Amino acid sequence: MLSKRAKYAIKTILFLHENQRHTPISAKVISEAEKIPYKFLENILRDLKSHQIVKSLRGAEGGYSLAKEPSQISVSQIMRAIDGPIALIPCVSEKFYEPCLECTDEETCRIRKLFGILRNEMVSILDKSITDLASL
Repeated sequence: MLSKRAKYAIKTILFLHENQRHTPISAKVISEAEKIPYKFLENILRDLKSHQIVKSLRGAEGGYSLAKEPSQISVSQIMRAIDGPIALIPCVSEKFYEPCLECTDEETCRIRKLFGILRNEMVSILDKSITDLASL
């Protein structure tokens, strides 16, 4: 299931994309426009900034803007920045791989094969850019 943090992060990036002419945009404006609790949003923005998805400008005219072109930001990047792995089990994760402790042979594990197929299908969809998402 998509976490509330990840959903809010995606909404935030879409909002920044759709309002690029007005950036930087304060967290308060984003919070009110997207109905995201302000303190919750501040933590999300901090994570997005540390992953170089957004950048911030301090001061009275400060706020947040996209750190790169929207076509270079994928939904999967945002999800990983906020929640970590997309794969449902760690042994099929490309970026956060960990072996399953109870597994004796990954090559013949049918559970791993099934969830590997699922991960590949999900990632191919989630690798869509914010530009693609905005046009849906």
